[in-house]
Amino acid sequence: MFDTLKKIIKYPRLTQDYPNRSLTPASFLGQTEIDTAKCNFCGECALHCPSQAIVLDKSARSIGIDYAKCIFCILCEEICQVGAVQTTNKFELAVRDKVTLNNHALCANALRDTPLSNKSNGESFYKTAVINEENPNTSYETICSDLQATVKKIFGRSLQIREVDAGSCNGCDYEINALNNPFNDLERLGISFVASPRHADMLLVTGTGTRNMQQALVKTYEATPDPKLVVAVGACACSGGIFRDTYATNNGIDALVPVDVYIPGCPPRPQAIIYGILKAIDRVK
Repeated sequence: MFDTLKKIIKYPRLTQDYPNRSLTPASFLGQTEIDTAKCNFCGECALHCPSQAIVLDKSARSIGIDYAKCIFCILCEEICQVGAVQTTNKFELAVRDKVTLNNHALCANALRDTPLSNKSNGESFYKTAVINEENPNTSYETICSDLQATVKKIFGRSLQIREVDAGSCNGCDYEINALNNPFNDLERLGISFVASPRHADMLLVTGTGTRNMQQALVKTYEATPDPKLVVAVGACACSGGIFRDTYATNNGIDALVPVDVYIPGCPPRPQAIIYGILKAIDRVK
C-alpha cells in the first residue's frame, strides 16, 4: 500500500489536458507551408513529391499543396534550395469540406485568406471545438463535463466509435490505438470504442478502400444505425495517398461512403484525430 502511495506522489498524472490546453511542441511535424515570396518556382519540390500533392503553375507563378494527398514527409523542405518550404507544428487540420484541403492556392502567404481559417463565420481554424473562448481559464474537468453533456444531448449517451481498416498500412491504426492509452485517454471525454458497428455512432475509417475491402466498408456503414458519422483518417482515406490511381484502390473512401470529416496526415497524430472527432460531433449539433 505504501509503495502505491509512493508512486502516486512521485509520478504526476500523465494524461494530457488536450483539448482544454493547446499543444504546440516544436517536435510536432504538422502542416507544410510554402512561402511564395521566397519560392523561385523551379518545380523541384513538385517533381520529387511522392504523393503528387504539390501543384505548380510556372506560367502563372502559382504553387500550392493539396493537403488531402500530402503525407507530411518533409522531403519538399529538404530539397528546397531557397528555403521557401517550411514544416510547421500545426496539427489541427481536420475539415468538413474536402474542397478546403484541395485548395491549390493555399500557400503560407495566403493561408489567412482561405476557407481554412473560417474568417467569415468568426471561427479560428486552429480553435478546438470544445474550448470556451469567452472564458479560456475554464477548468479541465468542466471542459470534459461540457463535452460529455454535448455528446449525451446528441446521442442520448456516450459517443461510440467503430474503427474500420479499409486497406491501410496500419500507421493510422496505431495512432487510433494510442487514443486509449493513459496519455490520451479518450474515454475521459465520454467517447469509447465498440466491437460492432450496430452499437456505433461514428466510423473512423483508415485506408484507401481497397477492392477487397469495398464491400466490407459499405456493409459496415449500412449496419451502423442513424444518425451516424464517418471520419476519414489519414491521407489514404482522404485521397488515396501514395496508393491513389491504382487498380486495387480508391482515391479516398468518399467514393464508397459519405464522409463528414477529413483528417489529413500520414499518419495523423492522436491529438489530430481527437480534433477531428470533436469537429464531427460539432457537425451534428
